[in-house]
Amino acid sequence: MMGTEELLRLTVAALMTRTGERQGDLADGLGLSQAQVSRKQGGRQHWSLEDVDLLAAHYRLHALDLLAGPTHAVGVLHGAIPGLRPADAVTPASATQPALAVAPLPTVPPVPPAAAPPARPCVLCGHPTSDELESFPQHLSAEECAAAVAAATPEPVQAPTPPAPEPGEQPAPVAESEQTAPAEQQPAAPPAPAPAPPVQRSTRVYASGRLTDRITDRVRDVLEECGSDLDAALVALKKGAIPDVMGLFQASRVGGRYEHSEFPPTADILQKPSQKGADRIWEGRPKWRNPEILAAAKKGAQLDVTALDMNAAYLSALKTWLPIGQLREDTSGVHDPKKSGVHLITPAEWQHDDLPNPLGARMEPGELWVSEPTLRLLLDCAREGLAEAPVIHRSLVSGASEALLEKLRRALAETRKNAIAEGDQLTVEYVKSMYSKLVSTIGESTANTDLRRPDWMHIIRAKAFANLWMKANKAHKAGLQVVEVSGTDELHVIGNWRSVFSEGRDLNQVKEKDVYTLGGKR
Repeated sequence: MMGTEELLRLTVAALMTRTGERQGDLADGLGLSQAQVSRKQGGRQHWSLEDVDLLAAHYRLHALDLLAGPTHAVGVLHGAIPGLRPADAVTPASATQPALAVAPLPTVPPVPPAAAPPARPCVLCGHPTSDELESFPQHLSAEECAAAVAAATPEPVQAPTPPAPEPGEQPAPVAESEQTAPAEQQPAAPPAPAPAPPVQRSTRVYASGRLTDRITDRVRDVLEECGSDLDAALVALKKGAIPDVMGLFQASRVGGRYEHSEFPPTADILQKPSQKGADRIWEGRPKWRNPEILAAAKKGAQLDVTALDMNAAYLSALKTWLPIGQLREDTSGVHDPKKSGVHLITPAEWQHDDLPNPLGARMEPGELWVSEPTLRLLLDCAREGLAEAPVIHRSLVSGASEALLEKLRRALAETRKNAIAEGDQLTVEYVKSMYSKLVSTIGESTANTDLRRPDWMHIIRAKAFANLWMKANKAHKAGLQVVEVSGTDELHVIGNWRSVFSEGRDLNQVKEKDVYTLGGKR
């Protein structure tokens, strides 16, 4: 007979099939992660009695009669079968009550369980899996990836051991090539290679589970260790910024809906040709000055320019589409918004002298490799009619998420905002050190042993440059004259910028950095 656990899984599958609901929607309704629902439906984790109550409430059923099976639950859901009253679900009918005539229930065709999706290569380890997360094939944990890799690795073949001779039987002769030298003449066997040392991770643990509390507790502890010396505390905090921010990132991923690859194989274009060289990815860093404005200033026009500073540009850029697993080649020439990576493109010609090129300071024509934010920006410009869409020749992409660093970004942003309000410059500088070093060391830096994602590094940097370009475009659309765009955070304009941008130190605000005059009489 089918067990209660299997009946419940079939019932859930039937209800999801009839309602057209996805695992992610059901997980949100139950307060679980999609991975948890997938494990429960796959039999790798048990549904609990609390889950049964939540399922009944989610599907607006008074109670979920497990023994009645999937057909009964679907019939109740669609009104073909009367549902149980709350009292019926917990209290049996009294034996003294007269039996009531019950009309025969209409027959509801049985609902077959949802067919398991075909096995496809996991975006993390490349081995087959029938599980999916956010529409991409993926094992639901690092342990499952490791098990899949181990299962696919052939075991070494052991040489057969010759049988022992029978009593009185002479041992079989051994070929000269197989004879071994006397023990004293045998060369010493090479020592077994030492196991690789485990990756050192941040071991700091604080009582509070909130990420913001972990940051402020760390500042408080270091300040106490340094005897309230602010300068010494800042040096110590900056020294530990990399392991600290990686510890925060790991804590922010606890309970996440999917695993991500930390050390995926790196494509050739993402590898540096030398220690001091650069790889082939163009990030779109801007270095532009308006030629028309400069020409007018040289002719004697006096122009008042305001230099604006974008707040915490790299911190804002942590909200971007990042690839989850290792990058895989796609030569379709079509951009998939649910994926992210790097792309070989031929950009269209830029013909606007009063607005910087989204590709930044690049002057060479022809093909180039760009990362996800740059391609998306070029496609947005094409939709606005500013230029033709780029031609995509080749892409290296993986399933992606825009929220992979979101919890970490929010914790750093909230801590920074509170520290600014309290005049706590020590915490402000510590937060800045954490997010800036995160971006600079997740590529091929030896300073960070927890994560090696050069594609993430390029994508975050390119996102900061794309954000700056969008600020320039916003100013241009509002009637301001864009004079200069440079670095990650500088925008120089002519006009009433306060009518366009909010002034302040929050991430969505800008602050005035300088006011100067171009041109004028000499």
